[in-house]
Amino acid sequence: MKKTVTSLLVSVILSGVCLSASAEKIALVGGRLIDGTAENLIHNSVILVDKGIIQQVGSVDTLQVPPDYKIVSTEGQDVLPGLWENHAHIQLTGHANYVHWQANYKHRFADEIMPASLVQLLLAGITSVRDLGAPLEDTQIIKAKLAANQIPGPTLYASGPFLQWQVRDWEKSYRWAVKDKADAMKKVNQLADAGMDIVKLIDQDDMPREVAQTIVQQAHKRGLKVVAHSHKPNEIRRGIEIGVDNFEHTGLTTAPGYPEDVLTAIKERTGTGMFKGLLFWTPTVEGLWSYQDTVKNPEHLDNNCWHRGLKPDTIADIQQSIKKPGHLGYTQLVPLRKPTLKRKIEQLKETGVVMLIGTDVGIPMKFHCQTTWHEMAVWVDDFGFDPIETIRAATYWPAVMMGVEDKYGSVTPGKVADIITVRGDVLKYMNLLRHVDLVMKDGVIYKQNGQVIEQALKR
Repeated sequence: MKKTVTSLLVSVILSGVCLSASAEKIALVGGRLIDGTAENLIHNSVILVDKGIIQQVGSVDTLQVPPDYKIVSTEGQDVLPGLWENHAHIQLTGHANYVHWQANYKHRFADEIMPASLVQLLLAGITSVRDLGAPLEDTQIIKAKLAANQIPGPTLYASGPFLQWQVRDWEKSYRWAVKDKADAMKKVNQLADAGMDIVKLIDQDDMPREVAQTIVQQAHKRGLKVVAHSHKPNEIRRGIEIGVDNFEHTGLTTAPGYPEDVLTAIKERTGTGMFKGLLFWTPTVEGLWSYQDTVKNPEHLDNNCWHRGLKPDTIADIQQSIKKPGHLGYTQLVPLRKPTLKRKIEQLKETGVVMLIGTDVGIPMKFHCQTTWHEMAVWVDDFGFDPIETIRAATYWPAVMMGVEDKYGSVTPGKVADIITVRGDVLKYMNLLRHVDLVMKDGVIYKQNGQVIEQALKR
């Protein structure tokens, strides 16, 4: 099997070489630039892009557009770095029954489901994505197709399968059990050798400490970041002890907040950030916060943006699985969890962790074409986050977390030209991100004036 997959990856890359297209010389002119850094905003901005790289940034008063550049007007728009979705599941797409999904769609992941998820993310303004949990071979195939320009999508940072202590039979394609230190070393090396970027660790408190510690140490030795669940207090305690890079979710079910010793441990860890690296946290809070609103008004589930790339029978199966949002077993505790969320977020803010925008997109009723902006709007409108810091949590800080801030995360000279625009004042109305007007990835425009450029998707 390994030989077959390897041969396929080689053929994908070779066949894709002729399909790659060089980006035009493009000048984005006129909009207000929110560049992702702590710099002041630039009004009437000019951004020169050549060969997919930002060459110069200025304003119409300070930077003249060379005659060989194609001018694209951004007048009346806010211009931002492309967004990051920091907690995605591209092998999932909103279906309510995980056991059914894994049994019936595992042979469609690489050909249908994952490419559909990626193009939906891209057209929603997501130019980088962290995929946290999928079968390894499917993930390898998708990464190769993206590298060869065979399919459109964001830059993909992937974990492949979760690593955990025990796994149920139906989960084994995308979750790996780790038996001991030797097995931990072996499985981390397997992920690294397969080209993964991240190790996803869950139930680390159920493992012997030396096994969990081996996972983190070997991942860091191989240049992989480690993200870990924070659903339980002991997951957080153990994660801090062993040095994970990023915690995922708010967690603690219906508990009113984090225990004091956990908060103290987090603060001690953030206090050493200059020496041990920053501690990141992706709270994925909007799905919980908005669930009861979805039960009252599920109309947005009928938005056909999530149909793109999916087969009719897949769409019909997803639709039937979420016909009664209030009946899903997955969400029955959510009404009891919602009152605890604001306090937990405030506690996290006070600890000094660097929070990132991520949504758990792909879980029941959370679709790749609409979920990231939901999270950003809730951060600002309901949880009191500063709009610019919210944008930085979806642009600059994720690039820092992944160690790629030299290439991504801001609209500054020398960076990859991943840029989006939105009509209106996004700092006043964050939900304007639901209608991204322009999407540029690697200097190629995939969406302009709110319209998808279908030919660009086929290049």
